[in-house]
Amino acid sequence: MPDVNQGTAPDWTRYAEGAIVETFADATLLAGARTPFTDLNGALAPISPTDLGIHAARTAIARSGIDPARLGTTIAGNCIQASYDTLLYARHIGLYSGMRDDRPAHGVQRLCTTGFEAIAQGARLTSAGQVEAALCVGTESMSRAPIAAYTHRGGFALGQVEFKDQLWEALMDTGCGTAMGGTAENLARLHGVTREETDAYAAESFSRALAAQAAGRFAEEIAPVTDAVFEGPGLKIRKLRLPRSAKGEVATDSHIRPTPIEVLAKLAPVFGGVQTGGNSSAIVDGAAAVVLTTGRVATSGAAGGAAPLGRITAAAVAGVPAEVMGIGPVPAAIALLRKLGLTVEDIDLFEINEAFGAQAESVRRALGVPRERFNVNGGAIAFGHPLAATGVRCVLSVLMELRRCGKRRAIAGACAGGGQGMALLLEVD
Repeated sequence: MPDVNQGTAPDWTRYAEGAIVETFADATLLAGARTPFTDLNGALAPISPTDLGIHAARTAIARSGIDPARLGTTIAGNCIQASYDTLLYARHIGLYSGMRDDRPAHGVQRLCTTGFEAIAQGARLTSAGQVEAALCVGTESMSRAPIAAYTHRGGFALGQVEFKDQLWEALMDTGCGTAMGGTAENLARLHGVTREETDAYAAESFSRALAAQAAGRFAEEIAPVTDAVFEGPGLKIRKLRLPRSAKGEVATDSHIRPTPIEVLAKLAPVFGGVQTGGNSSAIVDGAAAVVLTTGRVATSGAAGGAAPLGRITAAAVAGVPAEVMGIGPVPAAIALLRKLGLTVEDIDLFEINEAFGAQAESVRRALGVPRERFNVNGGAIAFGHPLAATGVRCVLSVLMELRRCGKRRAIAGACAGGGQGMALLLEVD
């Protein structure tokens, strides 16, 4: 662990040496979709992560133009078990999205990089020729995180009844004794990121997201949520029901709002330093899904003529000290660049999850990425971070932006609690 009090960042490149890097010979992303991301206890709060995932998956498949019977597997990610049948979520998402029942499904969990892991595993399978197409999903209901007890199966001892908020407790890394926000404070000290700079970063994230929302860029990703019935051969009916306050439809991200730096400056620190509730990622509910396939299928007409969004070229996952977990995307991205013989200048866009303002700014500085190529449509500070869904959202968003602006390459990545980072290299032909 580097000495955070010395105010000098270490050479993060050495952590790239232990990274696992994989290249993919044939992984094309046909299409994708996400739900709106809505605030904690907001319009999507009653909906289970399984049903959020089914909604995103069905739309992604429809947009891809591929027959769901051609899908060879479902790879779904979820971090917080938030319904009684969550253990079956991956299988249920596949089946209720039209997957044949002789095709498998499995769940993945790599904390905040879970969505990236789901896509990397799908890319591995298409590249190896094991499946024609893969459905990759990330889904999260933060609002339904349980108030949990783990020690009462045998009864309650006198005075020993203990229930805790799973959502809050999960923010503490008990291995290093540091809260997730505390790791951002450590990075702020190492990289010299001040409170004013953290607030300025957050204000710009909100401003960029507002502009993207007004221009309809998020609407291209979003599959509006309405009441729905999910069914399939031999399956019990599932019903998605919005609260009456939603007035029949949820179509936009709810956390994006005008947030000037003067407002952010008035908020009290949460972790004793630069991080506040305003310059940290929003707690939201949501899901995202993409369909991966081979180049042959993508160009054969089997996808109904849909133009692919781009290719998944490579993935890297790296470890870093847990106390500075937020720097994880840096060695992962460096490992990718080394493997492919590229430099930061060869990458047109970077889409890095904004777990915290100081963390995202530290990553940007460590990689040497100009602000005009970093999270150009804002990030999780503005529209939220639904854990497992974030990686899928990042990949979908940045590929759509590459096509929109006529650029070629992007790196999408995130940090993960416990001291990890993951990054994917994406390309548009």
